[in-house]
Amino acid sequence: MESAGMETSQSRSPRSSTRLLRCVSRAAVLAALSFAPAAFGQPAVSGCGPIANAFGPFDYREERGAELQIVEGAHFTPGVEALIRGNRGYLGSDLDYTLRAFPNHHRALLSMMRYGEKMNSPQPRHVRYPVECYFTRAIQFRADDAIVRMLYATFLQKAGRKEEANAQLAQATEVAKDNAFTHYNIGLVYLDGKNYEAALRQAHRARALGFPRTDLKERLQAAGQWREPVVAPPTAEAPAPPASAARK
Repeated sequence: MESAGMETSQSRSPRSSTRLLRCVSRAAVLAALSFAPAAFGQPAVSGCGPIANAFGPFDYREERGAELQIVEGAHFTPGVEALIRGNRGYLGSDLDYTLRAFPNHHRALLSMMRYGEKMNSPQPRHVRYPVECYFTRAIQFRADDAIVRMLYATFLQKAGRKEEANAQLAQATEVAKDNAFTHYNIGLVYLDGKNYEAALRQAHRARALGFPRTDLKERLQAAGQWREPVVAPPTAEAPAPPASAARK
């Protein structure tokens, strides 16, 4: 049973470790996919609250100074991130506070998703809004955050809402521009949703942009879905006109 400040082990789950800081990349997505309860992931009810907040809101990608340290030091400690115990109150209220101050806090979004899964509830205890609201709030706050859209797509995939997940990944692809690492991770999420053609496109895009890792290619190969990109033959130049014709 959850209680405020309950003392338990401080050990963190390997999937909640520092690997999650890498763009909340592959390790984060795998952590998010570790549960699959049926009650979790239903469409959110309307009314996800205002974005305005007494403290913040701040952009997690840009504000890495005192404000982030204050929030994480009080409300997003290692024990909260790993869903072990609350710090300043209940676990759910600490996650909620973090995501109201930093709506696009990638690691906190992941922990909120996992908390809903762990509690088998679309709105677990001591959380102000349904879990899905925290994704829609983050997108409302910063629509150009590709990592938020990847995490939301994972949430939607788990709920069986594949078309909506693909729409989020398409938006993530648009805002990723020429970021090879982001395209690569989008491909991994597509692959988890068995959208092999889209995953293949992202793998080709990441490689063309110089990304060196081959895990996505190898997983596509294992699924029998890998193809090398088609290279268009060079366009033959029209022959120059004879010199005599040129003088006419």
